[in-house]
Amino acid sequence: MFESTPMEVAFLLARVLFGGTLAFMGLNHFMDVEGMAGYAEFKGLPAPKLSVLGSGALLVLGGLSLIAGVFPTLGAGALAAFLLVAAVTMHDFWRMEGEEAQNEMTAFLKNVYGAGAALAFLAVASATWPYALNIGL
Repeated sequence: MFESTPMEVAFLLARVLFGGTLAFMGLNHFMDVEGMAGYAEFKGLPAPKLSVLGSGALLVLGGLSLIAGVFPTLGAGALAAFLLVAAVTMHDFWRMEGEEAQNEMTAFLKNVYGAGAALAFLAVASATWPYALNIGL
């Protein structure tokens, strides 16, 4: 699948950038549990604190999964599903007005294109990844 070293390096870079960003976002969930739980409660999520902790764990583990190439099918699939669900439940820009609507639309679109990237990783999850542990492929 990866026929040259530049392609291998580009794929590694994509995994580090995407997976690292999501893992960092997940760490932020743990660094501001109360603030994020308040927002989750405002959005009507059940068990807001547990939701924040669970989503933080999913983002960290899913991101690290893609970086390391460990169970990438599970990691990419979970990330894609989470990002799509979070886009609709947490960033309902169509219910907002003004600047709040614009901010929520930006977050919604960020989650949607992130889900697209996760689906792209899911599509190649069964291949042998360069510079990866390749566990669970």
